[in-house]
Order: sequence, then structure tokens, then C-alpha cells
Amino acid sequence: MSIRHGLLALLERGPRYGSQLRTEFESRTGSTWPLNVGQVYTTLSRLERDGMVAQDGEDEAGHALYVITHAGRTELKSWFRTPVDRASPPRDELAIKLAMAVGSPGVDIREVIQSQRRHTIKAMQDYTRLKAQALESVPKDRDEVAWLLVLDQLIFQTEAEARWLDHCEVRLIRLSVVPLREDRAAEGAGELADDPPDGAPGEVSGGVPAKLAHQPGGATPGG
Repeated sequence: MSIRHGLLALLERGPRYGSQLRTEFESRTGSTWPLNVGQVYTTLSRLERDGMVAQDGEDEAGHALYVITHAGRTELKSWFRTPVDRASPPRDELAIKLAMAVGSPGVDIREVIQSQRRHTIKAMQDYTRLKAQALESVPKDRDEVAWLLVLDQLIFQTEAEARWLDHCEVRLIRLSVVPLREDRAAEGAGELADDPPDGAPGEVSGGVPAKLAHQPGGATPGG
């Protein structure tokens, strides 16, 4: 999440002070990504250092006001025009958890999936209910329209996550019938390490090469 660009977008509407920016940011996003005042002022300091915002006096209550500079507007326009980079996707805790669970002994990965699915569906229902409430009346301002867009994204995201979890469970069921490649390789290495019976090295009884003797189904050529 780009806090710096979000603050620049809010400052383009006019001078703001730190806690005001925090309130408007959370209002625009429905508090989906809450900020604390410390984050806001730290980001403002960096933007000021980079020449993208500047302090411009105080309001009647003595709050320091910030304004966007020409460099800040240029940066903001570039951000809006540039697609979000998917070449380096952000870390997804759920994907990492399932990837680790697959190779962890003693972990019931199907239970992990089912537990997450229940949570995901509950979240999707909550988002859908919030959207229905938001649509009970016509949006009054841009903040309410923005919140609806965020809700739509959250709903689509949880729907996709639920479908992906279903896919993972089906994939695991299929793989439970056919051993994983690394498991088959380990089994094969163990069998080949045993002392061969009487006959040529690398052969089993009957003169059949060991590699062919362990083909799927146990069939041997000419059998």
C-alpha cells in the first residue's frame, strides 16, 4: 500500500495537517487500512525531504499545514498512470502457510484449508453485508463512492481466495493417490541401494533390469 501517494492525492485537494490527512485517508478507504498519526507525519517528513510537499503556515488551531509541490503533482500523475507492478507480487501469508504446510510432518493441511475457508467465507459475507448497507442510499460524496470500490475489491478478493482454496483441496486429493515425485524418487533410490540378487549387477531375478521391474503396476516386459 502506497501511503505516500495516498497522502499526495489528498493534498492535491488543498492544504491539510497530519491528523486531518489520517482521518480523510481512513474515510476514503473505509478504515480498511488504518493509519496512525506517527505513520502520517513520518511519511510527510520524507515527502518534504524529497521536495514533494512543503509546510505552508498553520491553521487557526495552530496545526502545521502541508501543501503539494509541483514535483509532488508530477509524482502523483505518474503513479496514477503507471500500472501496479505484478512482477514482484507482495508476500501472501496464506500462500506461504499452505506451501510450508505441504512439507511439514504432522500437519493436516486439509484442516488448515477448511479452517481458512470458513474464515474467508465469513469475511466475504461481512463485506457483502457492508456493501448492501452502503447501497441503501445513493452515495453522497466521493468518499462513499471510493468506499464502495474498496468493498467491491475485497469481495472479489475473498471470492477468488475461496475458489483457490477449493482448488488446493482438489489438487491435494489427487496427489494423495499418486505419490509426489520426490517421494517416488526416494523410494526408488532405497530399492536400488539393496544388494541385487544372483545375476548381473543391477538386475533382479529373471534377468529383468531393476529400473523396468519397478514400473507402475509392477508389470514386466513380456509378462
